[in-house]
Amino acid sequence: MPHATLTRASVAEHNTPDDLWCIIDHKVYDLSDFVDAHPGGSVVLEQVAGTDATSAFYNLHRQEVLQKYESLCIGTIDGEKSEVIVPHPGDLSPVPYAEPLWLRPQFKSPYFKDSHRALRKKVREFVDEHVTPEAQQKEKDGTYISQELIDKMAEKDLLAMRLGPGKHLHGKMLMGVVKGEEFDYLHDLVQAQEFVRSNARGFQDGNMAGMMISLTAVLQWMGNESLKQKIAEECLSGKKKICLAITEAFAGSDVAGLRTTATKTPDGKHYIVRGTKKWITNGMWCDYFVVGCRTDKGFSVLLIPRQDGVETSLIKTSYSTAAGTAFIEFNDVKVPVENILGEEHKGFVVIMSNFNHERFMMCCAVIRQSRTVVEECLKWCNQRIVFGKKLIEQPAIRQKLAKMISHVEANQAWLEQIAYQMSQMSYAQQSKHLGGPIGLLKSFCTRSAHEIADEAVNIFGGRGITQSGMGRVVEMFHRTYKFDAILGGTEEILADLGVRQAMKDFPKSML
Repeated sequence: MPHATLTRASVAEHNTPDDLWCIIDHKVYDLSDFVDAHPGGSVVLEQVAGTDATSAFYNLHRQEVLQKYESLCIGTIDGEKSEVIVPHPGDLSPVPYAEPLWLRPQFKSPYFKDSHRALRKKVREFVDEHVTPEAQQKEKDGTYISQELIDKMAEKDLLAMRLGPGKHLHGKMLMGVVKGEEFDYLHDLVQAQEFVRSNARGFQDGNMAGMMISLTAVLQWMGNESLKQKIAEECLSGKKKICLAITEAFAGSDVAGLRTTATKTPDGKHYIVRGTKKWITNGMWCDYFVVGCRTDKGFSVLLIPRQDGVETSLIKTSYSTAAGTAFIEFNDVKVPVENILGEEHKGFVVIMSNFNHERFMMCCAVIRQSRTVVEECLKWCNQRIVFGKKLIEQPAIRQKLAKMISHVEANQAWLEQIAYQMSQMSYAQQSKHLGGPIGLLKSFCTRSAHEIADEAVNIFGGRGITQSGMGRVVEMFHRTYKFDAILGGTEEILADLGVRQAMKDFPKSML
């Protein structure tokens, strides 16, 4: 039936299970053929047959459900217009605190310029149109990222952008709005926070997170220039995939406890690598592994291609298998000595320096995810009716929201401050001065995530522990925020690092 202009009286006549119409947001929906397919059963629909079901619908669902079943809409009520805002790809959310302060039109920022705003819009459009649909599907079925999406990101230089600023971006016009030479850590913050809006935590790490924390080390520390360029070209074009393999069953945050060994051959031309790695993100499908090994006089980092003797098996964790989390065995794998990153026996500095950007990226992500949860709670509290009132009218609920908002805003402000400092420092200066502050921020923002997740689940009730429907974003966050609290260094280790680094500069005369 074509869209028509209808009256409320005419809708009221269609009030039986076989002839069932209802009104939602001033639009008329013919649910006659949908009754038996309704996930909530037929009785619920029969209760609103022929009536305005707007309040009942929005007490259970979001606008996206209507968009999914747009084909059931047959007309609009005469003289009335829809009131609900339907966002388009790239749009900012009008919900209070749903966007960081610098993106709200009434506020200014000393950090962000027009190029940051332009990049934000372009990346969000890309994520909304290409990443989110695949992310949601992969999160459900647990399969790995498609080559098609990898190719699209490579074509738009998004893979290169996700490594942060550097020479690998020079000569490029990123998304048509930012010169590669001008891309700073505030641009990096922007793209990182936009990518996590797909709200699929397992796929979020499955979306080339391994490359983000490993290819950076290759670009910074590999001495063999031709090999470095080859690896960079292969990975940034999406032809090959790479991940970081440091953690072992015996060594997590305690990197010094690694047991994987790299022993030089008698001719000095190769290392023979033997050992295992555990919880390696993207390990299931990668072609290259950046591996921490024990050498005879210390600790070294090697680039190891997938070959005979490299075996990977899937580890199932709290989030989806879309992340490709792997257990890896290196059974006497032969690696050329030119594949070393940094100096032999001095690999500890390679890993410690590389951690800064990894932890910065994790801060960007969990703070943005926390903000999304705040937005979800604000929406829910504004639409959910309990005891005859909206949830937002309850003082106890407002206290919870105030706490959540405060954590998010404080963490975002700290994050932006650190991003600005990173943009003013060289790689070496960042390693010296920002390891502690970044560690403290990561520790604190994941503690904040703990508080936010706890309050959000209580606000959503049963929906907050359900993987589908209104509370699915909150459920996912509550189930997976611990990944950010553990990966890249645990909260306790990073909090301790922050204080220890501060004490190194403590003036001896201050007694």
